[in-house]
Amino acid sequence: MRMRKKKYLEDRLNAVCDILFKIDTADRNFNTAILQKEYIDFGNWFGNSNPIYLEIGCGKGRFAVEFAKQHPEINVLAVEKSSNVIVGACEIAKQENVQNLRFICGSAEYLEKFIPPHSIERLFLNFSCPFPKKAYASHRLTHRKFLNIYKNILTSGAEIHQKTDNMHFFEFSISEFSQSGFGIYNVSLDLHASDFEGNIMTEYESRFVSLGQPIYRLEAKLND
Repeated sequence: MRMRKKKYLEDRLNAVCDILFKIDTADRNFNTAILQKEYIDFGNWFGNSNPIYLEIGCGKGRFAVEFAKQHPEINVLAVEKSSNVIVGACEIAKQENVQNLRFICGSAEYLEKFIPPHSIERLFLNFSCPFPKKAYASHRLTHRKFLNIYKNILTSGAEIHQKTDNMHFFEFSISEFSQSGFGIYNVSLDLHASDFEGNIMTEYESRFVSLGQPIYRLEAKLND
């Protein structure tokens, strides 16, 4: 079911425009749109040169806000394609005065156009849509199409951290990472039954855990 458009959405988006970058390109074909770069000046936007961690698919922002609060030495960049969703995350960040968190509203296919090469030191993929039908496999954020984008924006040695409740999506991700030159580390088939420390739960994660569903987690890094 689609989310109803929030009241006064444009006014609310304008009120958080200092921490929100909206991807707006006339070329709807990302393959050609990304050829002309429009890199964001992160040093100016964040006001420092701290490492940048990226979350794609931040939803209502629970993970991004909490991670940024726990790690003020890290700049956190959170991406969500729905303006109807991301506006709430931006508002929470401003209400809680989280200084090291910024947002991008737009599809991940366009990130390479706006994020400078090799500038992201960690990537989080938390409960991405699994797109279960095989015909939609290329929409999965761990499909090799997206992995090639990540290769261009991640620094050398950067890690990708993935969490999901979907076993088939997890298996698909492991296969795609492996075939795209990534090593897989710290795999957990039931995160909340493991001894992993420092986990920050997302909205979806809380719901799945309350239902007794296992959470799958891995870390991936490009092989040298």
